[in-house]
Amino acid sequence: MYLFPAIDLRDNQVVRLHQGDYDQQKVYGSDPVATAQSFADAGATWLHVVDLDGAKVGKVLHLDVIRRICSQTSLKVEVGGGVRTTQTIDELLTAGVERVILGTAALQNWEWFAGLMKNPAYHNRIVLGLDARNGQLAIGGWLEQTDTRAEQVAREVSDWPLAAIVYTDIATDGTMKGPNIPETLNIAQNTRVPVVASGGVGTLEHLRELRKLPIQGAIIGRALYEGAFDIHQAIESLEK
Repeated sequence: MYLFPAIDLRDNQVVRLHQGDYDQQKVYGSDPVATAQSFADAGATWLHVVDLDGAKVGKVLHLDVIRRICSQTSLKVEVGGGVRTTQTIDELLTAGVERVILGTAALQNWEWFAGLMKNPAYHNRIVLGLDARNGQLAIGGWLEQTDTRAEQVAREVSDWPLAAIVYTDIATDGTMKGPNIPETLNIAQNTRVPVVASGGVGTLEHLRELRKLPIQGAIIGRALYEGAFDIHQAIESLEK
């Protein structure tokens, strides 16, 4: 399993939201590249980046920051938030991003998303982001709730050449009160695509619980910034 430290970008700053609420924001740094480098220095190999401004308006707004993270660190970077077009995907891949996360765009334009999977250039470079409240998907920076259940979509893409599914439990995101183990397991059992868990990790024990699941890794944000544990301890718990 892999640790994915998270950097959420807003106004070129490193921030975290509480349960996806844009009005409940805490700033953790003004230099995203330096934050990314600190994760690399501590032993991380992956980085999960979300363009929060981009997610809200439907267009990636932090491409320059993302490009600098890719070029100035050794991290393999996955990026989501505001990716709505094939052109944006290509721009991110050209900028050095390892894999691109599609959430809202995939769910709102399924035919386009399915078409991407027919192009070998995107095989194992696209991640499907499934963000859910009580198992039901939310889109548009989590501002719009749908009636679609996450496991239905996970099942539908089970044989697609996706790099991963990032499953985010919105109710636990940013709370540090523990991940939604049952729902994460439910997603993993309904698809053959590798699953990355996101939301709620606040202790090393939470990481150990996730390690028992058949998933690819876990995304950690606030717990690292709040000093609940450090990268070394997280990697030891999750990857060793």
